[in-house]
Amino acid sequence: MPSARTETRTGAPAPAKRPAGRRVHRAWFVAAVTFVTVVAAAAFVALPGLLIGPLHDEFGWSRGTIGLAASVNLTLYGVTAPFAAALMDRFGMRRVVAAALLMIATGALLSHWMTASWQLILYWGLLIGLGTGSMALAFSATVTNRWFVKHKGLVTGLLTAATASGQLVFLPLLSWVVETHGWRPATVTVALVSAAAVPFVWFLLRDHPADVGLAPYGSDEFVPKPPPRRGAAGRALRVLRDASCSGTFWLLCGAFAICGASTNGIIRTHFVPSAHDHGMAMTAAASLLAVVGIFDIIGTIASGWLTDRYDARRLLAVYYGLRGLSLMFLPLLLGPSIHPPMIFFIVFYGLDWVATVPPTLALCREHFGEDSAIVFGWVLASHQIGAALVAWLGGVARDVTGSYDMVWLVSGGLCALAAMMSLVVRRVREDEPVRAAA
Repeated sequence: MPSARTETRTGAPAPAKRPAGRRVHRAWFVAAVTFVTVVAAAAFVALPGLLIGPLHDEFGWSRGTIGLAASVNLTLYGVTAPFAAALMDRFGMRRVVAAALLMIATGALLSHWMTASWQLILYWGLLIGLGTGSMALAFSATVTNRWFVKHKGLVTGLLTAATASGQLVFLPLLSWVVETHGWRPATVTVALVSAAAVPFVWFLLRDHPADVGLAPYGSDEFVPKPPPRRGAAGRALRVLRDASCSGTFWLLCGAFAICGASTNGIIRTHFVPSAHDHGMAMTAAASLLAVVGIFDIIGTIASGWLTDRYDARRLLAVYYGLRGLSLMFLPLLLGPSIHPPMIFFIVFYGLDWVATVPPTLALCREHFGEDSAIVFGWVLASHQIGAALVAWLGGVARDVTGSYDMVWLVSGGLCALAAMMSLVVRRVREDEPVRAAA
């Protein structure tokens, strides 16, 4: 066990505890930087649903084509996550996150001049998908695992809520820009916000508590910074290979795929155009999604607190079951005006939006130990694949049937299936060693 004089990799002695005069542990500052960075990256997350109508009107692209670009983005967002987590072990969080922000800014800026659908897929799908994927929840999981021993569930909830906070900040602003000035200034706004976050990350984010001579928050034992792990891609694939031998992994992947389908895939991508189909103004529909962001913050933080205290499997079953029930009622609530039942749906859905993340991440830690961030990256990949399929198929269904009603009903039924899958996940006995995936 390392002593209080454990040396860092550079040979300098590092104290086991934070300085007595510092009341706030440095881990909370790192968490704050992570929160603000994810908020900045969420500027693009708020944009695609606002542009389906304007792009269709200007270029004549079908909603299925626009949905395909969104599905490529969502797929890469998920598939990139486990590799990004491994790259952070190799090159550090600062370098990976700064590069990701620059990639988002580049893709958003180039889309200002696009005139063909293949450019939409290249800029939105490929560039921004890779960038946002490197800033995905695996980033928050890496920060939590390295910097915190205590309150991991709460911190996971706070960092997960960052995307919702970004949605709250940018949705009303971007919807106003799109309606007032057109869609191109909105893409420039996203590019500027992402670029502005780069120096913030570079100068304030730290990769590991050992970089500043501290123990992780909640521990008195100094943890030396591990050496860079080479072969990031190979390690991510090895973790996938070994984790895939576990039935728990596939249950978590299946449930989280449905989670993605019922949030990013259908609500974030198609709620605004669906509400517009029923006569609601775009700014009003975007404002409702912003309200989702408000209650998402509350629900995710509360879920993190509950995850520290209750069975994660039962929490997931409750979250998915109630979500599915609410989706089945949504076609009855949509209309040209905002009325109390719709507000109730928005508040409830906001509380449930990503409340699934803290208990899912807790189950990854419980079953896969030190490789849990990469395993969670692969579980997140399934989340985004589910979101991508529904983002595309939802647009196709609207083109074919002229309505989103069937998509809402099918998504609700899938949530009931996710609730059952969550309950099937086995418990880890107290005397059972935590498994490392690789």
